[in-house]
Amino acid sequence: MIKFQDAFDVIVVGAGHAGCEAALAAARLGCRTLVLTMNLDKIAWQPCNPAVGGPAKSQLVHEVDALGGETGKVTDCTYLQKRVLNRSRGPAVWALRAQTDKREYAATMKQVLESQPNLSLREAMVTDLVLDPQGRLLGVQTYFGVNFQAPAVVLTTGTFLGGRVWIGDRSMAAGRAGEFAAQGLTESLQQLGFETDRLKTGTPARVDRRSVDYRCLEPQPPDPEQRWFSFDPQAWVEREQTNCYLTHTTPATHRLIRDNLHLSPVYGGWVDAKGPRYCPSIEDKIVRFADKESHQIFLEPEGRDHPELYIQGFSTGFPEGLQLELLRTLPGLADCVLLRPAYAVEYDYLPATQCYPTLMTKRLPGLFCAGQINGTTGYEEAAAQGIVAGINAAHLVQGKAPVIFPREHSYIGALIDDLCTKDLREPYRMLTSRSEYRLVLRSDNADQRLTPLGRELGLIDQRRWTLFEHKRLHIQQEQLRLATTRLKDQDPAALALSTSTGQTIKGSITLAELLRRPGVRYEDLDHHGLGRPDLDPLEKEGAEVEIKYAGYIQRQQEQIAQVARQEHRPLPANLNYNAIQTLSKEAREKLSRAQPLTLGQASRLGGVSPADINALLVYLEVTQRSALSC
Repeated sequence: MIKFQDAFDVIVVGAGHAGCEAALAAARLGCRTLVLTMNLDKIAWQPCNPAVGGPAKSQLVHEVDALGGETGKVTDCTYLQKRVLNRSRGPAVWALRAQTDKREYAATMKQVLESQPNLSLREAMVTDLVLDPQGRLLGVQTYFGVNFQAPAVVLTTGTFLGGRVWIGDRSMAAGRAGEFAAQGLTESLQQLGFETDRLKTGTPARVDRRSVDYRCLEPQPPDPEQRWFSFDPQAWVEREQTNCYLTHTTPATHRLIRDNLHLSPVYGGWVDAKGPRYCPSIEDKIVRFADKESHQIFLEPEGRDHPELYIQGFSTGFPEGLQLELLRTLPGLADCVLLRPAYAVEYDYLPATQCYPTLMTKRLPGLFCAGQINGTTGYEEAAAQGIVAGINAAHLVQGKAPVIFPREHSYIGALIDDLCTKDLREPYRMLTSRSEYRLVLRSDNADQRLTPLGRELGLIDQRRWTLFEHKRLHIQQEQLRLATTRLKDQDPAALALSTSTGQTIKGSITLAELLRRPGVRYEDLDHHGLGRPDLDPLEKEGAEVEIKYAGYIQRQQEQIAQVARQEHRPLPANLNYNAIQTLSKEAREKLSRAQPLTLGQASRLGGVSPADINALLVYLEVTQRSALSC
């Protein structure tokens, strides 16, 4: 007879960004939830760059917030600096990025968890899953032999499963510098038949900002216009912002790296786990981009009241002494003081093809995985998976239908679809290019897409719902006003607009038609008294984007509808994929080997991209028309 110390509905193992969102979602849906973490003082810790957002990642944070999650809210009250990236391009790739105060972010999120009803926190290392004689999940066991019961368990173990930190040829078991690795759980999962593998990531050194010569650096100031991750104004906190700074590598940097590659854990041959393609170490940059004379390096503060600077773009696993030599080749850092060395960390993960799109594992019902254990990298990807796993763990316990996020409706859906269908063997990072529907999956409309679902699930309260309905109504009313308000060429506002924007107005034109012209923004209407002063900036932007890109948006929505109709379209059993030259070579190989029955199955094969599916659709249509004309 198994003895349990306590019983819960959902147990979350780990309290990083995936674990926090999973636990909050489950608890808010009415489940008695337990979080087991190895260190209660490191809840929601940001072990790498203390920053949230960036290209594609900001969309994930907005979507988590639209569902009732917490990451965006905590960022909006603990930021040090905010900037919108890609602002000169279209709204599909606008990306808010915030540098956060590492300690303040963690403390704020911990306070949210501690004050959440239905949620308990406990410090413990989980080493095993507890099953009944029939192999059904009963709960978890800790290192010291204590059992906790729950029919649903969410694993959010980050880099801690079998974690090993490397600096040069020296290593130690650790999930990250200064913290124990999680031992035993990998072996338990392997005994249950799960496939595991190893990945690698790393983090740069931290230096004392008081030892930096800022006269040699280029300031990177915050944006003058304030932007927010959360759609809830109650979460917004106006704060004094600070600068980040830009420096660059030099010939001396590159020479020193090339001369010492053999001292790197990867190039020295001590680590062979695959690292993140889109966040390479500085030695990888020098090798892979040998023709590049210099690389940008950003100096970013880790907190308002402590002296550590994060050296973004300078991740490495070189020996500590060599790290300091390298840092001192950078302009502004000639006399820098090293506070924490950079390191590489390798860890166990479970390829997420072993999970359903609900993030429940196929092999063991009731067991969910979210975050870096699924092979992703980044706080935002982890948070997005966490809220999905938490929702579905709660629904499993409550006997409700699972919730699946289609890729055409959200970045969250694209992320999870990629993880569960593609055989990814390197850390996965969300990119705007990974979503073929990015024009309709923008940051500004994340609430329009997902807040109704959050309300239906029970994660959006009445106050938030009222705010959402008011915003939606205001945008619709403003679109109608702009489409029906005409401006004549002799109106003083028209003459002033022509002068300020360079757009000639002949006869009369609606404000919506004017907004569709290149170089005309809603702020121009505001400047000349043609906007609505009672609307907030998000409402104005929402109306402007929907009008300015209406044709493109409609075309993409039609494409989404077409793909949805084609999801269950059968594929000919004798289809010769090798003859379809518009398919990529990899797609031809994968499709020929798998012989999928439907277009939907084909779209989920690893190595078959959305562009390949579109090419296959065109081929099928052309073939069908040719057959009908014969």
